Amino acid sequence: MSHGDLSVVHGTGSARSRLALLAGLFVTLLALVLAVPGTADAAAGGSKANGPMTHPELDWMGSTIRAHEKVPPQKPGTVMPLVTQTPGMDVSSYQGNVNWSAAWANGGKFAYIKATEGTSYTNPYFAQQYNGSYNVGMIRGSYHFALPNVSSGATQADYFIAHGGGWSADGKTLPGALDIEYNPYGATCYGLSAGSMVNWIASFSNQYHARTGRYPTIYSTTDWWTTCTGNSAAFSSTNALWIARYASSAGTLPAGWPYYTFWQYADSGVFPGDQDYFNGALDRVQAYALG
Repeated sequence: MSHGDLSVVHGTGSARSRLALLAGLFVTLLALVLAVPGTADAAAGGSKANGPMTHPELDWMGSTIRAHEKVPPQKPGTVMPLVTQTPGMDVSSYQGNVNWSAAWANGGKFAYIKATEGTSYTNPYFAQQYNGSYNVGMIRGSYHFALPNVSSGATQADYFIAHGGGWSADGKTLPGALDIEYNPYGATCYGLSAGSMVNWIASFSNQYHARTGRYPTIYSTTDWWTTCTGNSAAFSSTNALWIARYASSAGTLPAGWPYYTFWQYADSGVFPGDQDYFNGALDRVQAYALG
């Protein structure tokens, strides 16, 4: 499998990045040793899994990228957006209690917070992170780390909504995001075929829309999306794209999407957690929050 070329924006990465890389390499080696069964029935609601969810606190947006995609070092400060971008961040339990006042003072205008993973994990710092970002003035939302081999997409959407993943048209709440990336516990595509993966994502997306009135933002990398969905264009007309690429541009996007809505451009920087841009000025972030 050919992986995209990503360049680091802020040095060679934090200790968090190195820890994620080591964890990812361990999983890759383990997957080569163990015969991992397929789980095609997961898209229809099956419950097979490649292994136990042993480290959900280490599964944040982009935590698997460095183990799967080439991320050579690059000098800091090379991100050069072509249009107005609004800076923000995404955090998880790894960051613990976040100093939101400092993040706001450094220019952060929005934040996404990990709420759930699979159907058995909730972020123990969610309240501090979700409410804290709101209290300093940020527009915030939450995200779900998908485990498509554990249960159906609809089941995980319901779990997400029940544990902080909802949406309201208050102008301060972003629609939930689906973090769908390399499997941190085994086979890259969770044992699903491209067709089954597309069905799983559709199940999650449609259930979230039915429950909240909004389609979730889809977070992924072009490499993972191409490998595990067959570069499906099925969601480009309904779901906003959150692309992950640690480089001076967002690069080639998955099929169908003419532009990204969010871009995760680095895994460390001035903000806690990952560094993100919204593709537009602050008033467009507000419009996206309102729906």
